[in-house]
Amino acid sequence: MLKSYNIIDHYYDVIVVGAGGSGLRASIGMAEKDLKTACISKVFPTRSHTVAAQGGIGAALGNMGEDDWRWHMYDTVKGSDWLGDQDAIEYLCFNAEKAVIELESYGMPFSRTDEGKIYQRPFGGHLTQNGEGPPAKRACAAADKTGHALLHTLYQQCLKQHVEFFNEYFVLDLLMDDENVCRGVIAWCLEDGTLNRFHAHQTILATGGHGRTYLSSTSAHICTGDGNAMALRSLLPLSDMEFVQFHPTGLYGSGVLITEGARGEGGFLTNSKGDHFMENYAPNAKDLASRDVVSKAITMEINKGKGCGSEKDHVLLHLEHLDSNLIQKRLPGVVENAHSFCRIDVTKEPIPVIPTVHYNMGGIPTNYRTEVLQPTKSNPENVCLGLMAVGEAACVSIHGANRLGTNSLIDLLVFGKAASDTAKEKILPNTNHPVLNNNITDKIIERFDKIRNSNGNLKTGEIRINMQKIMQKNCSVFRNHDLISEGIKKMTEVENSYNDLNVKDKSLIFNTDLVEALELDNLLIQSKVTLHSALDRKESRGAHAREDYSIRDDEKYLKHTLVWVENNNVVLGSRQVNMDTLTNKIKSIPPKTRVY
Repeated sequence: MLKSYNIIDHYYDVIVVGAGGSGLRASIGMAEKDLKTACISKVFPTRSHTVAAQGGIGAALGNMGEDDWRWHMYDTVKGSDWLGDQDAIEYLCFNAEKAVIELESYGMPFSRTDEGKIYQRPFGGHLTQNGEGPPAKRACAAADKTGHALLHTLYQQCLKQHVEFFNEYFVLDLLMDDENVCRGVIAWCLEDGTLNRFHAHQTILATGGHGRTYLSSTSAHICTGDGNAMALRSLLPLSDMEFVQFHPTGLYGSGVLITEGARGEGGFLTNSKGDHFMENYAPNAKDLASRDVVSKAITMEINKGKGCGSEKDHVLLHLEHLDSNLIQKRLPGVVENAHSFCRIDVTKEPIPVIPTVHYNMGGIPTNYRTEVLQPTKSNPENVCLGLMAVGEAACVSIHGANRLGTNSLIDLLVFGKAASDTAKEKILPNTNHPVLNNNITDKIIERFDKIRNSNGNLKTGEIRINMQKIMQKNCSVFRNHDLISEGIKKMTEVENSYNDLNVKDKSLIFNTDLVEALELDNLLIQSKVTLHSALDRKESRGAHAREDYSIRDDEKYLKHTLVWVENNNVVLGSRQVNMDTLTNKIKSIPPKTRVY
């Protein structure tokens, strides 16, 4: 098997898999610390999905009103519905201001106040005075194209630091040795068809989320959670996979994101009767409640028959009452998307919106140092040597059961840098790499070769849409035992149908048919563990809303779900939420009823 493929070996101190915001920030940190680093990406870096982020970066700068990092931490813990680890949340919020100022020094083109300070807008779930005060202006924004500006800024810094990129390389799997230590990855080069073994002392997974498990999603088609699937195939667990965030304002009909910044600038939602219905669900925060609260409210309004349009299946987002110059200045992307996809002039008419999958709170469990955890009965904080994870691929867990808007971008900045700090502690540069058993490589190539030479009757797209329809129906905003159980049964059938896959193109050069087949394999295993995790959590918390268990149950479920796949069987476990803070700068925040 090994002889039939051309394999090239590379040797680095660090391999970063993924060139989105977290991967690029980690790569910059490695280069600044003189570690020999390679960043591998299946697309050109500036096409990574971070480019689609719109609203802002969360940090308590206080440029537009009183703010404090402790209030940011309170909002994040509350937003997580107390499933976030408070040591990691403290680390995030305390370091957020420094991370944004550092980004500004890199050349990030933020929008500015009249005084020349970074412009900050309100965002859902961000309040002052530990939730008792008015909305906090905390989202550091570059109009409504913050992710685009961020990604290009970080990529330019990578070029300045001479980071070595391997673009359009599809990583197949982790190289795990006989001691279960990660020694690097194997990747397929789309340009020349070679297989490449990247040997590394530390491997950092920055592979993003798995939004494409669902039919309606704001995620790009590349968001297939490849790192999560690699971890599962390496017998490592994933954490909190049942927590899938639905963004309340996906553009009706396409799922394209309409940023929360639209409501931060003064937009509001109405139902078919013209009611400002968020006042009934969040009397204080109203349209700026957290995403799970707003998504559930929209869904309940639709279920009550108060949806808009001929199908009564969406609600309306109003911006037309705002000054048109402000809209053009602060929300140009919203203007463009509404016109492109719905032929709507947002200065004159409302935007039809519906909740759509936006973010995965779950992922590869790590500590705040970004080290991947491999929990055992005797040591739930046991670290998998040689492996780290950052960004949406990781579950630190700062987002818990529900991520607040703007916390994804500050997450990738703070923990991208943390990854480089941790790697520097662990690595003695230019040390030799151990020789790997050929069986490790053979097993990975055997799977690749089997998929490449699939000669069944079903196209990748046929299997994929069946999977996505199941996830959309059986693991949506509201769930129950029967619905999820039905989804598990149907997903097993879809998983079995993958054995009847047909990859028509057998070539090795820019074979997109094979790329999509490999991505589908990654999506299927994540869909399976998401459904099983959702069935196992018999409570409602954050984005996980069970109609048959509508109350949050801290006595039984104030814990992280862990899920493994062993011999194609799902194995479930748990890990306690860390309720202790990292330092004495702030006291831990005990659970209480979560209202906005």
